[in-house]
Amino acid sequence: MATFYDEMAVMALEMITEFGQPVTISKTEPGEYDPNIGGEAPGATVEQIAQGILLDFTGIEFQNNSLIQQGDKKLKIAAHGLAWVPGLLDKVVAQGRTWSIVPPLKEVNPAGTPILYELQVRS
Repeated sequence: MATFYDEMAVMALEMITEFGQPVTISKTEPGEYDPNIGGEAPGATVEQIAQGILLDFTGIEFQNNSLIQQGDKKLKIAAHGLAWVPGLLDKVVAQGRTWSIVPPLKEVNPAGTPILYELQVRS
């Protein structure tokens, strides 16, 4: 039986799918040691599609957070169904632009059930 928060995670995904857009999250998996080159082989890029909403920061958020730069965006991603949690070294493609994830990375996670990730992204 699904818990209340599991149902909320599904509902968040449905709402963001309806009102948001698909975004691509990519990360580079580290390569393995290659004795032929005497070091690590190039890593492979792995991608996942997520549902997200790209928003501008408000004036009060600029006043309260000195880490926000002009042009930064807030990206809210539904957590349900993701293969992995977005990380600070990952890249996001949204609205035809590639964005880097910068700190802070917030997770809405009541009772241990991830519902939403809020990312600050910069192009």
